[in-house]
Formats: sequence, C-alpha cells, structure tokens
Amino acid sequence: MAVIAPGTPVPDFVLKTGDGEDFTPADLEGKTTVLVFYPFAFSPVCTDQFQIYDEVIDELKAKGAVVYGVSTDATWSQTAFKEKLGVSIEQLSDFEPKGATSKAFGAYFDPAGMSNRALVIVGPDKTVTWSHLADSPGDLPGVNLLFDNL
Repeated sequence: MAVIAPGTPVPDFVLKTGDGEDFTPADLEGKTTVLVFYPFAFSPVCTDQFQIYDEVIDELKAKGAVVYGVSTDATWSQTAFKEKLGVSIEQLSDFEPKGATSKAFGAYFDPAGMSNRALVIVGPDKTVTWSHLADSPGDLPGVNLLFDNL
C-alpha cells in the first residue's frame, strides 16, 4: 500500500483525542497539520521519535505547523505515553475501527495490524502537501524531513 499522495484531499476519518472527543477533517481546516503515524506507544523507536520531534516543536510551530501523533493504540495508552515522555505533541487514537484512518492515509502495516511509520503534511485547505512512508516501521524519519517540506 502506498501512502497518500500530495495533491490528494484528505479522506473522511474520525480519530479520538485524549479526552475522547472526535477529531475529523474539519479540525484540519485553516492550518498546516503534520500527522505523525507511528506503530506503538512506548516502543523504542516511537519513544525516540516523539522526544526528538518535541525538542523542536517550537520551531515547527514557528513554521506554522500543528503536530499530532496517530497510532492504533487506545487513548489511555497514548495519554500515558505522552505524560511519561513529557512531550507536548497531542495524540490521536485510531483504535476503533482499528486502523481505519491509517488505512485511508496508506499508513497501515497490515502484517502486524498497526500503523506504519509515516508523515503526512496537510495544508489549510485539507489537501495533502507532502507525505513520507518509512521503509519499515523500525525506521525513524528524521525531523529534517518535516522542516524541508513545511
């Protein structure tokens, strides 16, 4: 499966915030959004990724970007992950129906039943402006990819 291509309008989706509220395409409108799809909260590469991204969150915000993590973990796991790491990046759950949003964005790793590691930048008009799918879920995409494509 290929990750969603630049120029594609975002598909319809519903994710859950840490508060259990719905997060939909309407929440993307009017801002540049980075969706960071990742396999599992508390896994080593995911931990490294969010710590690195959070270190430069102010620079990403200065470029006009809002960053969200997306995984198939339940909201409780994501909240614990965010709190344990002490990061500010909001987490969005793609738990049920499992991986539906990850699949719609081409960021699902079917052999393991989880989100793959992917980055998707969505413009204020809810159109994908850039996307990247890691070669494997264990590959950490450097934050320079975001800076280069924002």
